[in-house]
Order: sequence, then C-alpha cells, then structure tokens
Amino acid sequence: MIDLLMQSFQIKAMGFFEAVMLICFGASWPFAIIKTYKTKNVKGKSRLFYSLIIIGYICGMINKILNSMDIVFWLYVLDLILVSTDFVLLLKYRNREE
Repeated sequence: MIDLLMQSFQIKAMGFFEAVMLICFGASWPFAIIKTYKTKNVKGKSRLFYSLIIIGYICGMINKILNSMDIVFWLYVLDLILVSTDFVLLLKYRNREE
C-alpha cells in the first residue's frame, strides 16, 4: 500500500515539475517571436537548433501519449506551436539576409 502511494506521489511530482519546466521554456518564445517579427532579423538563429527543439517536443508528446497522458501534453503542444512559429519566421526572413 505504501509503495502504491509513493509511486502515485512520484508520478504527480514528475508531472508538476515537467509542467513547470515547459511553462518556463514556453514563456520565452512569445518574446522571441515578437522580436523576430518586428525586426525581421534572424541573425544568430540556427535552423538546426530549432529543429532539435521541435524534435524534442514531439518526442515529449509521444511519451505522454504512450505512457502517461495528462494535461502536461497540452503544454508540449503549446510550446511546439510557439517554437514552430518562430522557426517559420526564421525561414521566411533568412532569405532576406543571404
């Protein structure tokens, strides 16, 4: 019985800290998107970096679907949308600098 309670607490704690991590990561993307949109400057931004972040978020979503679907899944979706938006702006404005 105690083992079951401990496992339940660990799962809830993991979900909480995972959610906090995603909220912290996601909080920075709107500022990056606004800055990119206003300045149309993508100097220093890397397609590889954005691609790796997008892959990471997709893997997190797959993990949630396969193992422990909960509300944190939607934080992955939101962060993926934000990163993808900035990535699209990167691709759009990259041609202007080359």
